[in-house]
Amino acid sequence: MGADDFDEEKLNGEIRKFLKKVGITSQIEIENAVRAALERGGVDTSQPLEARVVLEVPGVGLKHEIRHRLALR
Repeated sequence: MGADDFDEEKLNGEIRKFLKKVGITSQIEIENAVRAALERGGVDTSQPLEARVVLEVPGVGLKHEIRHRLALR
């Protein structure tokens, strides 16, 4: 398969589906984890939480890290 077989529109659609899945599942997981930690008293709400995502696409040698601070109040 070469560059002539590449369908950029198809790839864009697949990336959008992937990112939607990542976004929705990530939000649910973070919310659930924060709620559980709050119930246990294991979170200092005056401090932001450090969040990190590592995006990997091994077939093209991509490894990209995204960091963000999540404010709780």
